[in-house]
Amino acid sequence: VLKFNKNINFSKMCVSRYLLYVGMALVPMVIICMVSNILLLFPEMTYHYLLDGHVTREATWATGLWASGFLVLLGANAFIKRSRTRGFIASRTQMFGLALYSCLGLLAAAACCMVSATGLVQGPLCLYNSSFGLTWGVPLKPVPNRHAGYLYNQSMWSGICLKPESVVEWNVVLFSMMAICSAAQAVLCGLNILNSLVGLVVGQGIRP
Repeated sequence: VLKFNKNINFSKMCVSRYLLYVGMALVPMVIICMVSNILLLFPEMTYHYLLDGHVTREATWATGLWASGFLVLLGANAFIKRSRTRGFIASRTQMFGLALYSCLGLLAAAACCMVSATGLVQGPLCLYNSSFGLTWGVPLKPVPNRHAGYLYNQSMWSGICLKPESVVEWNVVLFSMMAICSAAQAVLCGLNILNSLVGLVVGQGIRP
C-alpha cells in the first residue's frame, strides 16, 4: 500500500510539473506568433499597404494574434496557475477545465499553423508586371502543370514582386516562424490533454 501511495504521489507531481513546463514553454511561442503576425501586416514597416488592402490575405486573418496568441496564452496562464494548486477534489475539477483549455489551444494553434502554411506556400500579395501591366496579386503561388511555386525555385524570389520591397523574404521568414511555433503549440497542447486526463485519475495535489 505504501509503495502504491508513493507511485500515486509521484504521478501527481509529474502532472503538476508538466503543467508548469508546458505553460512556461507556450509563452515565448505566443510572443513570437503575435509579433510575427503584427510585422506581416506592415511590410516595409509602413502602414499604407494595410490601409490600401495590399497585405497578404493570410496575414490579415491575424491567427497569430487571436489563435496562437490570445487563446493559447489563456491556456498557458491557466496551466501555470493550476500547476501550484493543492487539493484533491478541487484539482480534479480544475484538471477537467485544463483539458478543455488544452483542446481549445490545440484547435487554435492548428488553425494558425494551417493558415501560416497556406500563406507560406501561396506567396505574398505584391505589385508585379502582368500581361495587363502593373497589377496587385499573388504571382508566386503554385500553378498546376507549370511550376510548383516559388519555394522550390529561389530564382523567382527577386525581380517578380516590385512592391513592397523584399516582401518575399519578409513573408517566408515570418510565416515560417508562425507555422513552426504554432505547430509546437499544437503538439504541447495535445500532450497536455493526455496529462490532464492523468490528472483526472490521480489528482494533482502536490506542489512541484
